[in-house]
Amino acid sequence: MTDSAVPGARGALDAIVKAYDVRGIVGDGLDETVVEALAAAFVDEVGAAGGRVVVGHDMRDSSPGFAAAFARGAVARGADVLAIGLCSTDESYFASGRYDAPAAMFTASHNPAAYNGIKFSRAGAQGISLDTGLAAIRDRAGDFLERGIPSVSEPGSVTDLDVLADYAAYLRSLVDLSGIRPLKIVVDAGNGMGGLTVPAVLGEAAGLPVLPLQIVPLYFELDGTFPNHEANPLEPANLVDLQRAVVAHGADLGLAFDGDADRCFVVDERGEAVTPSAVAAIVALREIARVRAAGEADVSVIHNLITSRIVPETIEQAGATPVRTRVGHSLIKDRMAQTGAVFGGEHSAHYYFRDFWGADNGMLAAMHLLAEFGSQDAPLSQLAQRFTPYALSGEINSTVADIPAAYTRIVEAFTGRAEFDELDGLTVTGVTAETEPFWWANIRPSNTEPLLRLNVEASDPATMARYRDEFLALIRA
Repeated sequence: MTDSAVPGARGALDAIVKAYDVRGIVGDGLDETVVEALAAAFVDEVGAAGGRVVVGHDMRDSSPGFAAAFARGAVARGADVLAIGLCSTDESYFASGRYDAPAAMFTASHNPAAYNGIKFSRAGAQGISLDTGLAAIRDRAGDFLERGIPSVSEPGSVTDLDVLADYAAYLRSLVDLSGIRPLKIVVDAGNGMGGLTVPAVLGEAAGLPVLPLQIVPLYFELDGTFPNHEANPLEPANLVDLQRAVVAHGADLGLAFDGDADRCFVVDERGEAVTPSAVAAIVALREIARVRAAGEADVSVIHNLITSRIVPETIEQAGATPVRTRVGHSLIKDRMAQTGAVFGGEHSAHYYFRDFWGADNGMLAAMHLLAEFGSQDAPLSQLAQRFTPYALSGEINSTVADIPAAYTRIVEAFTGRAEFDELDGLTVTGVTAETEPFWWANIRPSNTEPLLRLNVEASDPATMARYRDEFLALIRA
């Protein structure tokens, strides 16, 4: 046995194993003993004994120790660990795809410093959710915590591997930025892993040719205590420094990465946020055009049901098929594989690429945006406006003790005025004549908290505000 048993520890796993990953407060159910058990369970679940497992980690204080603990558990069950060290989450996906090996990435993404977690991938960067293996990993780990981890007759080994240069070169091979006009870009890494990957991909740190980009860095120092602001650009307060810097430097645009740098948010030359839906529409057009030029006739693009209506409209106008899905990165990775979609976009700034093993990569989305923007002379605000014709509420959270009762109030209030579907939460679409303003709303429960998340879109701001307020009144009644 590599560990002594930890009686009663199974319950801690139920609290930290979420729908798509492991996430919790360090020392409160998430410690190195638990990580070691999860590693052993992961190796068994994905059949990695005798094969390789990629292990990477972000800049949080607890991450190196957790990565080492994971390596111990994996080696004990017979896996050879490729330890790639400090990396972004999409860099771990790259290693999983390049080496066709399952992977574990230690990060809590955009969560505060007290948190950490694990994002798992099967070989080839395929996602793992509760329904596709994560529940089995949780249950196996519970057994190991209660009984100890039995070692195999041929334990594995650990090899250190630096994949940053290969990762950067691969992204450069997918999007050519060498011929764009010179651009000044402010990049806010939020003290997260973008501070490592941006200089390698967009700069010269990986030994690649110089691009026509002047990078103005904000918070590139890797610091898991996040001394400047939380590394969560989805919250408007965390974009303020970037917005000010873009205007102050007279930059063409700004980019903000979250803590593990797999999501990228954009602001224009005025410091105004560009919606992830607009970015998704722009990237979708580029990817559709690219594969059509290569001879593909039947092209599909995935979008989750909360993206703006402009996304499926853009996909259809380009002659491709929009595929509407639920929210969630592991689910969308699965749909990418099932459909062969060339690209996928979410409202939360996750962007998925067939040429990146169907995984999400915010850096790659940013490169596509730079390529499109840098090939024309208009300011980014003008380009983005073409793909932002409708009014969006953004996601509004409400604490709700009785979610079914809130759904009942909504259905009763809108019966006869709207159509309903339950693909993901409750989507309410207004039944209107062609001459009337369109509107839709989605109300989804949080996976982890007693919250309802409301998103509303309409053809104009007044209509959006009217329905937003009506839905909020019903939700919070």
